[in-house]
Amino acid sequence: MKILTVIPLPLVLLCAMPAARAQTSQTAAPAAAAGKSYELDIDGTKQWVDTNIDLRAGEKLRFTATGTITYPAGESSKSKARSFGPDGLARGFADLIHEYAVTDAAHGALIGRLGASDAGGQPFLVGATSDFEAPVANRLFLGINQSLKDAGTAQGSFHVTIEVVNPGLSTAAAAAVGGPAEARIPAITASLLNEIPRRVSDPQGNPGDMVNVLLLGSEDDVVKTFTAAGWVHVDSSVKDTMLNGLVDSFEKKDYLTMPMSMLYLFNRPQDYGFAHAEPVRVAMSRNHLRVWKSPYTAGGQQVWCIAATHDIGFERDQRNNGVTHKIDPAIDGEREYVNETLSSTGLVVARDHVTPASPLTEAKTATGGSFHSDGRILVLVLKASTSAENK
Repeated sequence: MKILTVIPLPLVLLCAMPAARAQTSQTAAPAAAAGKSYELDIDGTKQWVDTNIDLRAGEKLRFTATGTITYPAGESSKSKARSFGPDGLARGFADLIHEYAVTDAAHGALIGRLGASDAGGQPFLVGATSDFEAPVANRLFLGINQSLKDAGTAQGSFHVTIEVVNPGLSTAAAAAVGGPAEARIPAITASLLNEIPRRVSDPQGNPGDMVNVLLLGSEDDVVKTFTAAGWVHVDSSVKDTMLNGLVDSFEKKDYLTMPMSMLYLFNRPQDYGFAHAEPVRVAMSRNHLRVWKSPYTAGGQQVWCIAATHDIGFERDQRNNGVTHKIDPAIDGEREYVNETLSSTGLVVARDHVTPASPLTEAKTATGGSFHSDGRILVLVLKASTSAENK
């Protein structure tokens, strides 16, 4: 079955795969000339298709798509065949129980993303026509905003033309896949690391999750970067949960902002909670983190402390014999998930992994679950926004 056709043949492209971790120094293909174009067929049975097109940071594309995909009638007499173009089908309440890559886009719409990994670039809507600028260098993938069940029965394809409007920057930094290459950040000193607590605690003072990420930047830039990476600011109360869940349901959107419990650092609860959740399974499975503004600065920038974990199910709370979330004990995986998702936005200008003098390598959460780490802390320096620079 013919799934993908690329014109011209990709002999002029470098076939570099996306970087799996920040410390790689992989570079993208040489800049394509403005006006160059590609044509591809995206089969409706596929979730994602590798276009074999490597983009550089700042490269601007224009997408134009045609064609029709059909979901055949189901076994039920009430289920009719549905045909649609690249803009997809209007979402209904039934779509709330399915997982779509772009949660607020139409069912079956043409979508794209940078990188092969789910932790790479945030998926975006392409539709029948759109423009896109690559925030970082990486491989372009196109797909259909649908469930695996849809892909199993879909018929037809979309024909996509991709025109290079601007070839992007020609610097080494623009060619670094997935964001800036790792380098030492002089402002992160041993004395600063000694001041930052290794762990957070619950309201009763029981030590819990480790501080495994530091961000340098303004509050506005912290929120902006998480938002650009597809993380959502979680609700702060059960009342907010009920209201926002109801509103999202009426708007036929996935509800992803379920609140998280309060933990403490610097003798106060978190300033922000962010989640990168899976629709439908948000109650039991989500990437989530808590953010605290520290009393410290580094290189003139505010230091923010983050404890990031991945909920993978439920377990017994050893404090009260209740039920609580179980985190993935290999906690470094969540640290790198934060690294990849934030760095893919183009809003991270420097990054490094540092090891404090007293690294935390094995411990238990406040609820009694165990975790392990190599002890390193991820440091990301955020790009200063215009508003922050003018303050």
